[in-house]
Amino acid sequence: MDSNNKPLILIVEDVESNYLYLNAVLAKLDVKVEWAKNGIEAVDFAKANPNTDVILMDLQMPEMNGYEATREIKKMYPDMTIIAQTAFAMSEDRAKALEAGCDDYLAKPIRSKDLLDTVNKYLGK
Repeated sequence: MDSNNKPLILIVEDVESNYLYLNAVLAKLDVKVEWAKNGIEAVDFAKANPNTDVILMDLQMPEMNGYEATREIKKMYPDMTIIAQTAFAMSEDRAKALEAGCDDYLAKPIRSKDLLDTVNKYLGK
């Protein structure tokens, strides 16, 4: 949690409209939301913010994809919660995401209730 005692959530998403949707849904919770547009920014953010509570990780992004970013972050912070989010909702993608170190998985389009339930599960609410 950050200094305001609000849980810190990082949305890693290269498509602005997807970020805006996730941010709007998360506004229902008392959380602080930050945005990274690719895996490199996500890894840099995690390094600078080891207190991040939840990362919503898009798997398909330019520069560094979500699988690689998850592996890098989990090397530094094995206990940081990373929830994969992808439109490529095949069963092997779920397995690949979990194998990369993701703690959970949401398939796009993400229903607001599913997002809130999943995030709350990891925030202990």
